[in-house]
Amino acid sequence: MTINLSQTAQQALRQEIKIGQILLSQTSLTENQLMEALQIQKEKGGKIGEILVQKKFLQPNEILIALSLQLGIPNIKEIDSNAINSEWVKDLPIMYARQFELIPISVDEVSVTVALTDPFNLQCLDDLRVIFQKEVRAVLCENRIVMDTINRVYERVRQDIMPDMEQPETEEFEYNLEETVDLLESSENDAPIIKFVNNLMFRAIKDKASDIHIEPYEKDMAVRLRIDGVLYDVARPPKGLHAGISSRIKLMGELDIAEKRLPQDGRIKIKIAGKDVDLRLSVIPTAHGERLVLRVLDKSSVRLDLPDLGFDPDSIKVINQLIHKQHGIILVTGPTGSGKTTTLYAAISRINTVDRNIITVEDPIEYDLKGIGQIQANPKIGLTFATGLRAILRQDPDVIMVGEIRDKETAEIAIQASLTGHLVFATIHTNDAPGAVTRLVDMGVEPFLVSSSLLAVLAQRLMRKACKKCAELYEPTPVELENLGLDKNVFNGKQIIRTNGCHDCSGTGYKGRMVIHELMPLDDELRALIMERTDTTILKKALVKKGMVSLRQNGIQKVIEGITTAIELVAVTQE
Repeated sequence: MTINLSQTAQQALRQEIKIGQILLSQTSLTENQLMEALQIQKEKGGKIGEILVQKKFLQPNEILIALSLQLGIPNIKEIDSNAINSEWVKDLPIMYARQFELIPISVDEVSVTVALTDPFNLQCLDDLRVIFQKEVRAVLCENRIVMDTINRVYERVRQDIMPDMEQPETEEFEYNLEETVDLLESSENDAPIIKFVNNLMFRAIKDKASDIHIEPYEKDMAVRLRIDGVLYDVARPPKGLHAGISSRIKLMGELDIAEKRLPQDGRIKIKIAGKDVDLRLSVIPTAHGERLVLRVLDKSSVRLDLPDLGFDPDSIKVINQLIHKQHGIILVTGPTGSGKTTTLYAAISRINTVDRNIITVEDPIEYDLKGIGQIQANPKIGLTFATGLRAILRQDPDVIMVGEIRDKETAEIAIQASLTGHLVFATIHTNDAPGAVTRLVDMGVEPFLVSSSLLAVLAQRLMRKACKKCAELYEPTPVELENLGLDKNVFNGKQIIRTNGCHDCSGTGYKGRMVIHELMPLDDELRALIMERTDTTILKKALVKKGMVSLRQNGIQKVIEGITTAIELVAVTQE
């Protein structure tokens, strides 16, 4: 039974019941701990409950339980955000909900039930009575749950992300660059172009898009999102809006809006539902106007662990052994957008301890890694991978990561660093693991340097995962397997999955991506072959004899396990 919080709280306050006494009787808090917290409160101010949590004397739920028992207010452990009607919060600004840490969770004819974290905040209760014109009842809930629910509900409120827009009178809008503003807090009075751009960015983060494309053509323009590696049309605004959209985004990226003849690059920092998101902006001039592409770097969604990326336990065991070596070079190879940097981040995160000095040089820095020194390469001012790498070597590093080996100079410095007692991680662009060796030799690196420094090469691709809600099992026919170029013997008698598309996956049949890979650790036999300048074909044959699982074989295993479809396998691993 919910209790009128205003009456209960006032009664509690009239009786001068102190929170400290409640906690002493209802929790494991000791007298000494309470005295220490009260002294801090006297010196610095703040709520006694927050101080006790900060000092780790109590957990947040212990304080809530004690308050619940004393005040007779129900305490809930979770909130179903999907059960909250968007209409309930339309008159409640998100900034207000966050400030007072509250969210309505139930509304009937006479009352509204509100989940909140502070039972003694009487002012907000009076405000809610005015907003809802109903009696306000309350339940207590932990801060992190309330704030997460607020973000989820207000995201849903703005799901209609492409509002009808009229032709704006002006093409340029002011943008406050001094403070990062949460896009969900945008006003209804914002200009249509501003709302369009904000909603587009919100849609991209919500759908986990990696890129936003804005493409002008002769008579219209296209807005597309790249989701799980595939581009999808999401809007076809009138061509007349292009100049305004372009100017707005360029202002956000601090670019010159008057310069429309030269390519420009910028960076935008935004907040969406409390999450920090970086956008890398690229603008190029085309025959029909400026084409804009924004790379979305959502720091909250990155998964920095090898199992989450799709690596199997056997491969993780080998990788763990490699990354704990004291020196040598480990290469990750694959085409652009194959997740190479994320894999390196995941590997480095496993060895990121206080006794190691880890420094990276990247272009760009995609995600901030705590405890790691990250250098942003900038060729315009002479800070290339090679110069950055030289500087790193004077910083007494234990582990070094190079964003990409593009030339002989960078390759030689990285290899020399690995030979002088450093563990080096780097990426390189080749189609498979053996090809990385050939690529280094083609750059002009001596084979004996490659063979003596290289620990392993990991080649990888990103493959879309089948949507679990619309996936179904079936047994493929021999003709179907033959048309796909798959071995009938491998799939003979096995059931695999296919997808039909549903609302959950936006009709694509796929949701999320995973890594498929081939791992080539070097041994004495392979080192000898590299010394002899053996070509890639012979290296591949030697690896097959050793039982190396190729990209295609790893992908086939994912199909057999029911993680993805045969069609996706062929699309990703075709020669």
